[in-house]
Amino acid sequence: MSYLIKSLVITLSLLLSTTVFAGNTSYYGSKFHGKRTASGSIFNMNSLTAAHRTLPFGTKVQVTNQKTKQSVIVKITDRGPFIRGRILDLSKAAAGQINCQLCTTTMEILSYGDGKYRKE
Repeated sequence: MSYLIKSLVITLSLLLSTTVFAGNTSYYGSKFHGKRTASGSIFNMNSLTAAHRTLPFGTKVQVTNQKTKQSVIVKITDRGPFIRGRILDLSKAAAGQINCQLCTTTMEILSYGDGKYRKE
């Protein structure tokens, strides 16, 4: 099964199931700052964005650190994380708002994006 088909199946199953997920979350920052993301936008570590493996680009999610109960709303603009067991990679700014370098979070989908590639 190709990556595209797997991604579509996972995304559809997510759409039809619950909108709250729990898992480990990390962040990425200066190494990728100024580089193009999978969505076509330029990554800014100071903006409130995140990377997810399958959610459509532009999807807005509320991420809550389970230990501190702090929350942040981010927009999915990139693909990742590529480390097993992690559900999200937050921008440095988003991770800072919820005090998360590597933490357990819940992720609630607030709205789905259109998934379009944007060359900004």
